[in-house]
Amino acid sequence: MSMMQEFKTFATKGNVVDLAVGVIIGGAFGKIVDSLVGDVVMPVIGKLFGGLDFSNYYLPLNGQSAQLTLIEAKKAGGVLAYGNFITVTVNFIILAFVIFQMVRLVNKLRKEEPAPAPAPAPTPEDVILLREIRDSLKK
Repeated sequence: MSMMQEFKTFATKGNVVDLAVGVIIGGAFGKIVDSLVGDVVMPVIGKLFGGLDFSNYYLPLNGQSAQLTLIEAKKAGGVLAYGNFITVTVNFIILAFVIFQMVRLVNKLRKEEPAPAPAPAPTPEDVILLREIRDSLKK
């Protein structure tokens, strides 16, 4: 089989197409969750903690002033931007929870097919012969 035929067989399998659709939808869904975290969740959390903006939390590593914004501090040298890490972590937790709920719902919707009844084991030949002898003796 030529390489092109192998590739065509691989690419047209249902699992590969399903995976591609899942990746595309997942990317779009990731943007929705990013917006939810950045525009809705983190401002509320910041307000609960006294108007804090997590996106500008950092530790200066090159002696920069801690009063600078994160962008200005990055221009002046290295920083440890832990506020961005907090935002990404919240983003991941929300995304993981939503995906867990979706998988849980799909599993509930799938109906468990009952296992087929096992076929009776074939009767050994010696048992069949013994039954025939028994039946002929009864007659």
